[in-house]
Amino acid sequence: MNSTITTLSISLLLGLMTILFIFRIVLTWYPQAELSKFPFSLVVLPTEPFLKPLRKIVAPIGGVDITPIILVGLCTLLREILVGQQGLITMALNH
Repeated sequence: MNSTITTLSISLLLGLMTILFIFRIVLTWYPQAELSKFPFSLVVLPTEPFLKPLRKIVAPIGGVDITPIILVGLCTLLREILVGQQGLITMALNH
């Protein structure tokens, strides 16, 4: 039971972060949006700590910030590797 809660928690957290990064991608289409104001701050506050260091490594391509796209892929990959049908945590808990 406890392992199911752990797996579900990890899955939900990574799923939520994926959705938040997708919202960040959409927000890049609206540069006039004031990211420090509600409701945009609900998306910016949890994602910016991940995006800021990655922006130092990955430069914008053609003026487009691709860091949220990278993090959507990373969160999706981690979710599949850890708690997917063949995931490490899933396999460990079932054996």
